[in-house]
Amino acid sequence: MRGALIGCVLLVACSGSGEGPTPYTPGLGEIMTLTQMRHAKLWYAGEAGNWELAAYELDELGEGFADARTYHPTHKDAPQPLALVLPTMVDAPLAALRIAVDRQDRVAFDAAFDALTDGCNACHRTMKFGFNVVQRPRTNAFPNQDFAPATRGPPVP
Repeated sequence: MRGALIGCVLLVACSGSGEGPTPYTPGLGEIMTLTQMRHAKLWYAGEAGNWELAAYELDELGEGFADARTYHPTHKDAPQPLALVLPTMVDAPLAALRIAVDRQDRVAFDAAFDALTDGCNACHRTMKFGFNVVQRPRTNAFPNQDFAPATRGPPVP
């Protein structure tokens, strides 16, 4: 009997109120800062002909845009829901970039990258963030990363 009582007390004590910590939700600014980084790295990878890295950065960009739609379907005083505007601005350029990267086509890559950049700026204007203008990177902000295709050597033990 005493064991059962102690077990019940421990069960109640360990169960708590059922409320855990509030899960972390990244702010839209955080998501877009990472998106800006991915945009730049995608450019450097394509410019260097590192199509494997370009494919990776393209996937990461897509995940970032999905996070923006999921966590911030609407935003502040924006006149339209971000979840509806974002796909109309970036989905087609992302698809064109995927084709260019898969084909390792630098000319198509440049055109699709510029279309994505235009889509980002159009989204910013639509969402009342037109003061935030993105462009092709002009200087490498990542001096600790080599964007050239990696040479394939034996696996590291």
